[in-house]
Amino acid sequence: MTILHSDVDGSANSRKMGVLLSNLGTPDATDYWSVRRYLAEFLSDRRVIEAPRLLWLFILNALILTARPQRKGKDYAAIWNRDRNESPLKTITRSQAEKLQQSIRDGLLGDTKSNVIVDWGMRYGNPSLKAATERLVARGCERILFVPLYPQYSAATSATACDKLFEVLASMRNQPALRVAAPYYDQDTYIDAIADSLTERLISAGFDPDVIVASFHGMPLSTRIAGDPYYAQCHRTADLIRTRLGLPQERLIVTFQSRFGRAEWLKPYTDETIKALAARGARRIAVVTPGFSADCLETIEEIGQENAKYFFDEGGEAFARVDCLNDSDHGMRVIEAVVRRELSGWV
Repeated sequence: MTILHSDVDGSANSRKMGVLLSNLGTPDATDYWSVRRYLAEFLSDRRVIEAPRLLWLFILNALILTARPQRKGKDYAAIWNRDRNESPLKTITRSQAEKLQQSIRDGLLGDTKSNVIVDWGMRYGNPSLKAATERLVARGCERILFVPLYPQYSAATSATACDKLFEVLASMRNQPALRVAAPYYDQDTYIDAIADSLTERLISAGFDPDVIVASFHGMPLSTRIAGDPYYAQCHRTADLIRTRLGLPQERLIVTFQSRFGRAEWLKPYTDETIKALAARGARRIAVVTPGFSADCLETIEEIGQENAKYFFDEGGEAFARVDCLNDSDHGMRVIEAVVRRELSGWV
């Protein structure tokens, strides 16, 4: 039997609500063991690696986790935020949460500003979703809006984040009510923000690119065959950006980066495409990464360093990496729009 209690002031809006922002995650440091712990958690996720379990765990522990942590640690060290001793992804996600909280205090949600508490956590590594959820509950939040900061949905990103949060809630007797924000790959605010930030970056770069590459994080081809909507949502995002900028299809192309292992992944591959563009005579390109809400190893190092080198080695002359929306005014408008939309009826 459920007994409903009214709020002291009789208003549903007097109840405390939490907004929990989440991104993928990061190692705690760049040393071998820190990176190994992070990779072990990440690559043990059944949503991320959909391979026969016993075989994969043998490969992971016997091969991948012996050499890969040292290589990835060097990559992380190249982009590490030395002032805070953390990865850029952690710095940016914290700032997004802090700025969202300030926007709420400034009236983003009307007169409920004192009842909405913002926190943040990572799917892998620290700060964890478990710790963030427990903090919100301890502060009296009876309702939580969970916002996975992935514009496009994939089982390997959005779904596994939900899995982890549901696991946390499963351990609670007195659970808060939960909402999960929908992906925002085709939302006007998001498309406008990507288009505007791209335009601003090209103005600052001082050149008109022959081709703009929209590089999304790769996924195994098998995930698309199994019904994952990620591939279609990435293309929908690119189509809308192209339309917003008034570009022909050949001027803004879609590619997929960060493939791992020997299986076939979503194509075309970013690195191979960038090499081919230079070989075919493209001398100026820009790369935008609309699938990432915050800059991280895959955008700063993989795109801005590794793929830039591929382009220049093949004869390219100018390469511009467009920053993710991050905690910029553009980026915060997107997060604020998602939160306003998803809290409808609660505030």
